[in-house]
Amino acid sequence: FAAPSSPGSPAGGVPPAADLVLGAAAGCMACVLTNPLEVVKTRLQLQGELRAPGTYPRPYRGVLRAVGAVCRADGLRGLQKGLAAGLLYQGLMNGVRFYCYSCALDAGWTGWTGGTVVAGAVAGAVGAFVGSPAYLVKTHLQAQTLSAMAVGHQHNHEVSGADIYRQHGVAGLWRGVSGAVPRVAVGSAAQLATFASAKDWVCQHQWFGEGSWAAVLAGGMVSGVAVAVTMTPFDVVSTRLYNQPVEADGTGKLYRGFLDCFAQISSKEGLLGLYKGIGAVYLRLGPHTVLSLFFWDELRRMVRPQPPPGP
Repeated sequence: FAAPSSPGSPAGGVPPAADLVLGAAAGCMACVLTNPLEVVKTRLQLQGELRAPGTYPRPYRGVLRAVGAVCRADGLRGLQKGLAAGLLYQGLMNGVRFYCYSCALDAGWTGWTGGTVVAGAVAGAVGAFVGSPAYLVKTHLQAQTLSAMAVGHQHNHEVSGADIYRQHGVAGLWRGVSGAVPRVAVGSAAQLATFASAKDWVCQHQWFGEGSWAAVLAGGMVSGVAVAVTMTPFDVVSTRLYNQPVEADGTGKLYRGFLDCFAQISSKEGLLGLYKGIGAVYLRLGPHTVLSLFFWDELRRMVRPQPPPGP
């Protein structure tokens, strides 16, 4: 995400506690519109799990054809699978992330060299940890489909946090968090490091007016290239860790952890296996970033104290 660049009060009069609520609301609003790409991304990343290229059927081929495949298998409603869990995740993760970043702004971290990137990465990591149980449930639900179109492990039950807690305890709710924390930390850092410069570059070429949301969207899409390239391997690992089958004690049947998952994908699927679903990752990044910022900014305008009228 890209947060306000001006020093001082992070919300221009809006305290960090309010940013927690507003950031959560903004993330949820954006999630409703970008969740279909999350479903497609999850299916693409699970396709051909731990199998060499060319040795498995590919019911999902590219983003647009994958959208059609999801609709044929699950109907139009299939594009919004896992939406409730996704909304909970975005609310928790973005709320905590914006709150932490606002606190970092108040503390003056962003005034240091590289402080903005560090603050964004730390805020993202904390948000990902808090929202991890919701992301686990979301991944399970988005992977479920008809057997003829199934990819990855099918949990084949009504997934909820309560079910997972009863089976595997508190630790089971945070299964896969070792992939989620670096995923969001790397994504946040890369986005903060490239978004502002990408937006300025777009404006310098006079493609869009400075300060317009078109310029922000274009900057987000340009920045999204760098973010997608750096974040997608962590995204793939995170999806695999969340969706893998587990033993009765909660131990993963396929992967022992983050590094083992990374190594297995690289050795069995090749380095390109770490970039499965990159098209969906990229197409989601720009709109989701801009929508989150737009909703966040508009909500902050609504709650920001208004100055008294002049004489």
